[in-house]
Amino acid sequence: MSLVDRFRLTVPLLQAPMAGVATPLLAAAVCEAGALGAIAVGATDAAGARAMIDELRDRTARPFNVNLFVHPAPHGDAARAAAWLERLAPLFAAQGAVPPATLRAPYRGLAEDPDMAALLLDRAPPVVSFHFGLPDAALVTALRARGVYLIATVTSPAEADAAAAAGMDAVVAQGIEAGGHRGTFDPAAPDAALGTIALTRLLVRAARLPVIAAGGIMDGAGIAAALDLGAVAAQLGTAFIACPESAADAGYRAALAGPGATRTAMTALISGRPARALGNRFTALAATLADLTPPDYPIAYDAGKALHAAARARGEHGYGAHWAGQGAPLARALPAGALVATLRDEWRRARG
Repeated sequence: MSLVDRFRLTVPLLQAPMAGVATPLLAAAVCEAGALGAIAVGATDAAGARAMIDELRDRTARPFNVNLFVHPAPHGDAARAAAWLERLAPLFAAQGAVPPATLRAPYRGLAEDPDMAALLLDRAPPVVSFHFGLPDAALVTALRARGVYLIATVTSPAEADAAAAAGMDAVVAQGIEAGGHRGTFDPAAPDAALGTIALTRLLVRAARLPVIAAGGIMDGAGIAAALDLGAVAAQLGTAFIACPESAADAGYRAALAGPGATRTAMTALISGRPARALGNRFTALAATLADLTPPDYPIAYDAGKALHAAARARGEHGYGAHWAGQGAPLARALPAGALVATLRDEWRRARG
């Protein structure tokens, strides 16, 4: 049975999880409109994840996706963190603030959080997806025994092969055009930076698992094009940021509608891992900080979040983690249900 049929989708569309942006309200609206909504719980703890899943279940009886981060535990390098904070100190000073005395990881990966794994098994969401890698074999076996459909984000054929061997049911083929964090399993390894078209075709031709295309897709024509490439569905994230149900703040929404949308950039400066963001003051620091390596993900995020908070308190939103893909200028500020309906209509017209 195909993913679309299994989850009774009326359009082959998955809303990307987007930690910090995708709310249960947004996911439920997407689900109710006939697509697969999603929340990301990698930036919270088990109690926070439980509240999000339960709220989503209260809002919809339809299937949904819960996304987890599976990055390894960061290596805390005090000297590297101190050098990073020293370099950022003038930026904090310009906002009338001082940098944190030390940096810590603001959240844990799934491998470090047994309570999160236990919650997943207890709540057994219809779909569970993984970013930055794969969970351990015992959790995969246990989730499959609970009837959970498993998806992994991949950025290369090698990662897709690993996902198939690990027991995933499908993969998200994340092209370099995609907004937010690259799903690479090892950010220190060379990245071929495959685009959505090339990666989707490579994975479809390999025929290991169903492929969900992601990266730069913003409208129904893009969904149709993904299916023409052999994908079973498309995953859209940036398209949903401007929806009123998302948690994007006013500065993020203004940036999405501004000139920065035409010049997204891949940067590791904000969080410590490569991620595509709208052009802003943080992405513009690439040249200034090129001689330094940021602390490991997500330790670097502690500094990024603190700088953004200090700047935002003074009305400056240019240091936000404004993740967005290369299709950002095509974003539409529609309610999520209306956006899904529009995407469905466009997809149907595009397929003739």
